[in-house]
Amino acid sequence: MDAVYTLCQGREVCLVAPAEILALLSPRRKYTEEQVEKMLGELALDNYFELLSSERKGEKMYVISLKPNGYAFKRSFAQLKRDAALKIFWAVASAVVAFLVGIILKRIF
Repeated sequence: MDAVYTLCQGREVCLVAPAEILALLSPRRKYTEEQVEKMLGELALDNYFELLSSERKGEKMYVISLKPNGYAFKRSFAQLKRDAALKIFWAVASAVVAFLVGIILKRIF
């Protein structure tokens, strides 16, 4: 979704070639155009955008129309990272408090 959001640059509708999406994806995973098409279909089902396939000069193109979930992707991704960091912080803080309580109880008894 990050690649699609980057290519659309906040516009409501954009025309994207599969090669453009492949160029933005991680080179370590070696995605194919079929995998990209499947991922785009799944994201469309998740209501991030509407997806239409088209051809321009014999080349396959995608017409992507962002929906509200697509516009909010960056914000929700940042929120998800912040929530994960907060959970890790609370887990570490709880472990430290439990450790200190254990030491205090050992000294008392």
